[in-house]
Amino acid sequence: MRPQVVAHRGASHEIAEHTLSAYLEALDAGAGGLECDVRLTADGHLVCVHDRNLRRTSGNPGLVSTMDLAELNELDFSTWKNPWSDLDDEAPDRDEELDGVLTLRKLLETVADYDRRVEVAIETKHPTRFGGLVEKRLVEMLRDFGWETAGSPVRVMSFSFTALQRVERLAPDVQTVQLVDKPSLWPMLRRAVGPRTIMGPGIEMLRDHPRVVDSMVRTGRTLHVWTVNTEDDLDLCLKLGVRAVITDRPAYLLDLLDRRGEVEEEPPG
Repeated sequence: MRPQVVAHRGASHEIAEHTLSAYLEALDAGAGGLECDVRLTADGHLVCVHDRNLRRTSGNPGLVSTMDLAELNELDFSTWKNPWSDLDDEAPDRDEELDGVLTLRKLLETVADYDRRVEVAIETKHPTRFGGLVEKRLVEMLRDFGWETAGSPVRVMSFSFTALQRVERLAPDVQTVQLVDKPSLWPMLRRAVGPRTIMGPGIEMLRDHPRVVDSMVRTGRTLHVWTVNTEDDLDLCLKLGVRAVITDRPAYLLDLLDRRGEVEEEPPG
């Protein structure tokens, strides 16, 4: 069974995460899905940024939640990945559309216009000063695209059980993924999470706590696993019947699957 290969923040092993350039690279490689993290700006825009602050990816110490989109548009979100590019005379000139801050709307427009079906796994980050407004704005945007219905190419992920409950209330047909990084949470989640919800354990849980993961599988849970970057980790996912592997290296995993002759299947759900 061939899992869906989902590009974690785009092709983020090679290109700066959450930039349009990283996502276009993943699409060109043939990724079946794209993963992104979203946060709200001070003026209410959903942007694809992982960290609460911007120091790591833009060199700016500010917080996403206290800055307007116009301020974020002034920042360079790409140079940190290749800090010596200014010394390369053959490096292309900076393209602000490709390496600047990426709004979720722009990412979804890119997916909607692509020439094949591509799914998007959107992680809402918590805790945040905006609380449930993040999910409210997200569902409003999905409605703009007509993607709040069954069969939508979008699924919503979170480590926050409460956040996913909000999504289920606002858009009950949208697929949800309960992310989990601590095995001690499984007994509670097993009782609380609805039967349609996909479980999203980290690859470390598959390696270090196989009994917990086996329990998820025995209860009939679909598994989407992050972050799968090596051949050994892919082998482990294949052994367990994981339906989606979230990876920084989509081209590499797709090549491994192609060489193994893994058969394509319907999108996971």
